[in-house]
Amino acid sequence: MTQPTTTLLAPPPPVVPGDPGTARVVLSRFLRHRLAVASLVLLLLLAVCCFGAGWIAPYPRNAQDLLAASQPPSGAHWLGTDSLGRDYLSEMLYAGQLSLAIGLGVALLATLVGTAAGAVAGYLGGWPDEVIMRVADLFLIVPPVAVLAVSLQGLGPSPLTIVVVLSSLGWTLIARVVRSRVIQLRHQEFVEAARVIGASGPRIVVRHLLPNLTGLIVVNVSLSVATAIILESTVSFLGYGVQPPKSSWGNMLTQATGLIGTSQAYLLYVPGLAILVTVLAVNFLGDGLRDALDPQGRQ
Repeated sequence: MTQPTTTLLAPPPPVVPGDPGTARVVLSRFLRHRLAVASLVLLLLLAVCCFGAGWIAPYPRNAQDLLAASQPPSGAHWLGTDSLGRDYLSEMLYAGQLSLAIGLGVALLATLVGTAAGAVAGYLGGWPDEVIMRVADLFLIVPPVAVLAVSLQGLGPSPLTIVVVLSSLGWTLIARVVRSRVIQLRHQEFVEAARVIGASGPRIVVRHLLPNLTGLIVVNVSLSVATAIILESTVSFLGYGVQPPKSSWGNMLTQATGLIGTSQAYLLYVPGLAILVTVLAVNFLGDGLRDALDPQGRQ
């Protein structure tokens, strides 16, 4: 009596750093994630519009026309004007420059510091691990909004202060994740082989361990961008963040709070919608990149 046969599906090939086929495999996986692709297109379009506002915006930054104050949307002003007669679409684009720049700055700086700290702690172990992780624990219990508000009051409400403070608070999560993964990898055969042939500790970390953490790092960057934009908007909404004549989506929310219940209440919803759409798009993009860079990702 013949036994029934079972067809086993082979697992997807791993993404090996340095392999000529790596980019093709990653791109193929990413393109199958439709939400991530749509989010990438949306974010690129948003970045081009905001950072190219000097050429795209219909009016200059802070251009006031008191005779055209508080006008509804029209052909001349697609989103209407605020109480100072400024074109709201133009102000949204210029404010987006600052919000996106803060989000990207915090994400890159916090990820750089956190990855370095986590890799050192995980690879060396012992007292360096204890010191770095205890410092990380201290930063984890600090309320970021309160610390950011106090820092902005003491150091001044500049975008640089926001980036530095949020980065100093945000490196801890990626450090713990990287440390945990490095501890799992440091006794793997490829690491032991690198030690045998005389590779130094920094070379092993940079050339052999960090490439296996690409997915984790990319996802953390995306989450950090979203978190930074939300935190900056929160402190700006509370009045501690960026101050006029500079503007961000957060302080545009603050300036529009007095319009609730009026015919211009939509001026409150526009920057809020911009923050919501940006944060969702960044998170969807992070999910897609994680799936594409994950060697165990599904075909």
